Amino acid sequence: MTLPEASVAPVAILGGTFNPIHNGHLRSALELVERLGFARLHLMPCATPPHRDAPDCPATRRADMVELAILGEPRLCCDRRELARSGPSWTVDSLQELRAEYGPQRSLSLVLGCDALLGLDRWHRWQALLDFAHIVVIARPGWQLPEQGAVADWLTRHRAAEPSAVQQHPAGAVLVLELRPLDISSTEIRALCAAGRSPRYLLPEPVLDYIEKHQLYAAGIDF
Repeated sequence: MTLPEASVAPVAILGGTFNPIHNGHLRSALELVERLGFARLHLMPCATPPHRDAPDCPATRRADMVELAILGEPRLCCDRRELARSGPSWTVDSLQELRAEYGPQRSLSLVLGCDALLGLDRWHRWQALLDFAHIVVIARPGWQLPEQGAVADWLTRHRAAEPSAVQQHPAGAVLVLELRPLDISSTEIRALCAAGRSPRYLLPEPVLDYIEKHQLYAAGIDF
């Protein structure tokens, strides 16, 4: 595949609580960059999740761990914009800001897991997301795409058959992509830490050092 120049190549956003970021997040991010030719992928920590309880670990700590995890990989960047806003971290607001920054012609993609897709119709202004970006859905083992309802109908209307749709146009398509599964979860890592066990090799060593230094996720620790 011949990639476009970096100044016009597609860019993408992968949001999440990253509580903490781990090798599963990072491997997926790198595969996305290489398979879809993204010049940059923004890893965007969510400050105040609208649809779940806020993490006990402060957003600034979670963003610090993202920064440490991606050192040495220039195609990945930590985007702290949602930490600077008050109130719920609405994804559509971040996409609107990024569209203004990159201009109307740059291809912009929002990366979601299948679990997020299933509840997409509960997101703030969810039908406006495609006005600002494509959506790339990561298909994981055990998950099924919705077969009926508002999201299923929306997917039928907007699903792209080929990756070229998100490379050649600024926004408006939904691409479903299978990636290498790494069975790692932030929940598991937090549980290991709380139990006094090591999560080494599930996440980058600098992130583990940061967790140990600040006693993140240890049982009985209040932030």
